[in-house]
Amino acid sequence: MALKRQTIPIREVYSGMYDGPHATPKPSESGPIFLGIKNVGETGQLDLSDVRHISEEEYPRWIKRIEPSYGDIVFSYEATLNRYAMIPKGFRGCLGRRMALIRPDDSKICGRFLYYYFFSQEWRNVIAQNTLVGSTVDRIPIAKFSDFPITIPPLPTQHKIAATLSAYDDLIENNLRRIKILEEMAQNLYREWFVKFRFPGHQHTRFTDSPLGKIPEGWEVKTVENTFDILGGGTPSKVVHEYWSEGTINWYSPTDLTATGSMFMEYSGNQISELGLKKSSARLFPPFSVMMTSRATLGVISINTTEACTNQGFITCIPDEHFPLYTLYYWLKENVEYFISLGTGATFKEITKGVFKTIELVVPVHAIISQFEETMQPFALQILNLQRKNTVLRRTRDLLLPRLISGEMDVSELDIAVYEEAVI
Repeated sequence: MALKRQTIPIREVYSGMYDGPHATPKPSESGPIFLGIKNVGETGQLDLSDVRHISEEEYPRWIKRIEPSYGDIVFSYEATLNRYAMIPKGFRGCLGRRMALIRPDDSKICGRFLYYYFFSQEWRNVIAQNTLVGSTVDRIPIAKFSDFPITIPPLPTQHKIAATLSAYDDLIENNLRRIKILEEMAQNLYREWFVKFRFPGHQHTRFTDSPLGKIPEGWEVKTVENTFDILGGGTPSKVVHEYWSEGTINWYSPTDLTATGSMFMEYSGNQISELGLKKSSARLFPPFSVMMTSRATLGVISINTTEACTNQGFITCIPDEHFPLYTLYYWLKENVEYFISLGTGATFKEITKGVFKTIELVVPVHAIISQFEETMQPFALQILNLQRKNTVLRRTRDLLLPRLISGEMDVSELDIAVYEEAVI
């Protein structure tokens, strides 16, 4: 039997809705956050790794209308649509351009249920029907937003649905925290061994002069060109259906990497056919190579787990026995800022393969590299395992979400513990 639900205008379940300013504050090195679309991921998480700050002096004028607080739901209403996130505890900042905020009325709706509702097909259909298509960007008419319909079950059931879905998100978030710790530990270890030269046995090692300063005796300074192979990429013609239809070859674009920010990439957003590969400048490379974005967002790095190729926005590095996988990966990660400094271009920065090949680097002796690879492998395997667990958790959550939101799966009579996090 279908769960009893009611359809009402969305204005009936929030205590306020506000859109962001149409200007951008002067940047500050620190201070409250100016929350932009780029900080809201497709899957509903806030990404605060790259934010614009506002000075404390400027902050009051940017929160005259509203200051986001815990439990508020922020969303994008122009350009990149259908991005939603909940403001976490401890957040301090203001809405950015093309962003809006809803403050749920917890006497009428479970805030976390409303957040999940925004990812349902029902809501996406409402947005699609009301989107204004422009010559440059699409937008949601904020003036009409309050009349958009939502279909909801009774409040106790909302809490149970929110608690069920939150359980998956809590596990995902916990795994992400573990991944972050492992990545930081691994990068710090690389820095100790190969930047500070505090590798095992360094106390008994002599140092010698080199073009890059003093380095351990026996280590060498080489160029990228003389250390490992690199490849570029290409894009098959989008107008030739056969290049893309039923494609089986992972073909990465920079957005694949920037959207996930993960150490390993297992699937690309688009796949190309063997014919598409043959008829383009895309180059196939083996599993466990290292892809680095080389333009626009320069220096996003990830390891492919399957045979793959990329578009032209990459430099892909092929590890070998002299400069193997994790040594190569962490060398790239350590030097992102340097690569960015070498980038050129009027509209966006790009580091060319020609420039990249000339970069000098320190190549350790084989014994130290082998020891580092052995040390890194357990870290990497844990990270990959946690990433795969999160993939399964997200897939399960995404299968449950439409069935729970639509009432196809009725949890109203189930004994589900409702935690504080599920009651906003």
